[in-house]
Amino acid sequence: MSSYPSFSTTPQSKEDADYNKICDEYNHLIETIPKANGWRGEPLCNYNGFWLNTMILKSNFFLQNYFKSQTTDIFLASVMKSGTTWLKALMFSTLNRHLYSFSDHYLLRHGPQSTFPLLDFESYPITDFTQFLAPRLFATHFPRTLLPPCMTSCKFVYLCREPKDVLISYWHFMNKLRSKYLPPVSLDDAVDLFCKGIMDYGPFWEHVLSYWRASLEYPDKILFLKYEEVKKEPEVVVRKLATFMGKPFTAEEVEKKVVENIVNLCSFQTLRNLEVNKKGVENFGRVDEAGVENRHFLRNGEIGDWKNYLSEEMKRRIDGITHERLKGSGLIFDASAIA
Repeated sequence: MSSYPSFSTTPQSKEDADYNKICDEYNHLIETIPKANGWRGEPLCNYNGFWLNTMILKSNFFLQNYFKSQTTDIFLASVMKSGTTWLKALMFSTLNRHLYSFSDHYLLRHGPQSTFPLLDFESYPITDFTQFLAPRLFATHFPRTLLPPCMTSCKFVYLCREPKDVLISYWHFMNKLRSKYLPPVSLDDAVDLFCKGIMDYGPFWEHVLSYWRASLEYPDKILFLKYEEVKKEPEVVVRKLATFMGKPFTAEEVEKKVVENIVNLCSFQTLRNLEVNKKGVENFGRVDEAGVENRHFLRNGEIGDWKNYLSEEMKRRIDGITHERLKGSGLIFDASAIA
């Protein structure tokens, strides 16, 4: 008997036949797809070149068939641990700046992860976003090649980060989520898995390139950002975000220092020191039962933190793969982050 979760074929929508067909396709795939041990102890499945856990793979099947985008939708996409929590706060505060005062802001009482949905953890066709006001904000970690065609015509903000820093942040994060009954993933094993591309939504390089190449082809649809530039010039990036999302700052707002106030409210240190981000649990969508403790989302945030962990040999291995995979793409990372 299969040890992997399967869909119930009990009809859950009026399109019973289509729903059952999707369930059958998933149940067949999950038995035959290549698998590897995941960082949390659960299997990862290699689906069209990317590694997804079974829960996320299920969600992708239904996302492909049931999610209905709107032309005004804006999506935040990234590899896990690239600074998504921070950028969520910046995007939400920028787009909704007319709704809140800075002394009584939503983010003072709620974690950034709650600002807009992570589509990867939603349960389709049950979830209904039709009541959301336009422009709707959504987040995803799916590579562009695994998105339904209806989404790729919408606007995307993509955030990437130097791969060695992603590795270290992901390693810390996964060890915090790992069962207490399992030993932590060693750094040696983490480096090996990362270099082989075996991580949630990985390989890292193919994920980044899927959006980078699309951003070159559709610059008006994809705002490609690097974590390092957000860190160094947050006010410049916030202005870019506002313009890209169709709500540029007015001269009056600039005069009133609204940009600076957003940056200060959403700074890493401010967010990390808020009581709401030190306690409580964030649940993602309808299929995430356990949730993640809020304190795990904001760990360090510094550029070059990998230098505190990786040996010279580890650095050379990752840099070599990065050079080879990105060669000829035009995408490079900040020299100060890779030195």
